[in-house]
Amino acid sequence: MTATLALPVPMGKAAVRALGMLAVASGALESVVAPTLPLLQRELDMSPAEGALLSIVLAVTGALITPLAGKFGDRYGGKRVLIRLMAVVSVGGLVSALAPNLPVLLLGQILQGAMVGALPLSFIVVRKHLPAKESKVAIGLVSGMFVGGSMVGLLSAGPAAEALSRHWMFAVPTFAIIGFTLLVNRLMPSDPPGRSDDAGIDWPGLFLLSGILVTLMLVFALAPEAGSQPLMLGALIVVLAAFVTGWIAVERRAAAPMVDLRMLARPVIWKSCVVTFVVCLGTAMGVYLVPQLLGLSGDGYGFRASPTEIGFILLPGAVAATLAGPAGGIGERRFGSRAVVTTATVIMAAALLALSAAHTEVWHIVIGKALIALANGLCVTAMITSIASSVDESDTGIATSLVLVTRVLGSAVGGMLGGALLASGTPSGSDVPTESAFVTGFLIAGVVAVLSLPVVHIMSKGVKE
Repeated sequence: MTATLALPVPMGKAAVRALGMLAVASGALESVVAPTLPLLQRELDMSPAEGALLSIVLAVTGALITPLAGKFGDRYGGKRVLIRLMAVVSVGGLVSALAPNLPVLLLGQILQGAMVGALPLSFIVVRKHLPAKESKVAIGLVSGMFVGGSMVGLLSAGPAAEALSRHWMFAVPTFAIIGFTLLVNRLMPSDPPGRSDDAGIDWPGLFLLSGILVTLMLVFALAPEAGSQPLMLGALIVVLAAFVTGWIAVERRAAAPMVDLRMLARPVIWKSCVVTFVVCLGTAMGVYLVPQLLGLSGDGYGFRASPTEIGFILLPGAVAATLAGPAGGIGERRFGSRAVVTTATVIMAAALLALSAAHTEVWHIVIGKALIALANGLCVTAMITSIASSVDESDTGIATSLVLVTRVLGSAVGGMLGGALLASGTPSGSDVPTESAFVTGFLIAGVVAVLSLPVVHIMSKGVKE
């Protein structure tokens, strides 16, 4: 009996296909908000800052769940945890589908964030049940089908929302997730629980980091109304400072910290984090501002595009993001991480600065958004590869968790800053932001990217050390 538990049952092709279809459904559900964000803001009477919060909350909660998913998978078995996470995603999708207002929709998006932790866990499960060569093929298949699902979501969300209602664009992929989760549960063999981690889970660190991210988003959401509510904004800043101070103290003393802050002293780590933050800030700005610009019509700017049209306009960016991962890996091996990151940062800065100056034609938006997505994919791939080759194998997980947290912070700051700029740039009595608000958003993100180039330039020195 013990020998049987030590050797997981091989996974059949049907189980791999079911896992791939689950990835398609998850990718579709994950991507429905982007092309329909202007529609959601109109129907739910959301401010630009609230729209920015909706666009990033899934990624933020997912980043918090991901490290827990791996630990629970080792402790209780990968399949068991994967099925439960997808059950949470399904509940989140149904809540989003039935949501009558923004708070309920945000709750649904928070629950859907479990999919971010479920997907890497599915890769771990595949590796347990398949030989090395077959597992690589299966992981590539699942990854590719998730990306394909994202494109399906981009293209189908608009027609579903316009022909039926916004409720159905969440409901259809959720029903698919429920069906394929049941199929995976039936076809995938169970894996035995692994060895428990004696150090346990850093629950205080996770709680404090959650507090930091939530408070940071509230600060940006309230920033446009700082003049009318200065005491509330000041109180939030004090709470944010308290969370940051407490989190640093807890992480420095924890036996197994969620994020080992001592590693930030290493040049390769802090430089990678700086560049990752900047690139993700620029990406989040683009992800939020572009659909807003497409969906409205001002005096000489905007396109009044429908959700369906927005989906098609965003599609080249999704394709560029898909190609960026393999291209970044090949470029890193041939030219080194610094060359790839430099190229990505220059592309990011050029695209954002170009959008600040030229955004009156659809092709301006298509090219700019595609370049932003390409730069983000290239940079993230090079950062992960650089860190993996620059730290001890035992420190890889800790180092990459730092980059993960930095990505979330960069995305949160970028998205909420974009929302705050549009909110402050909306004249009283109007619901259409001024063109200067968009120009300022693209310009700030582009200038920040330019200012990060000196850090990129000295990255190789940190790697050698």
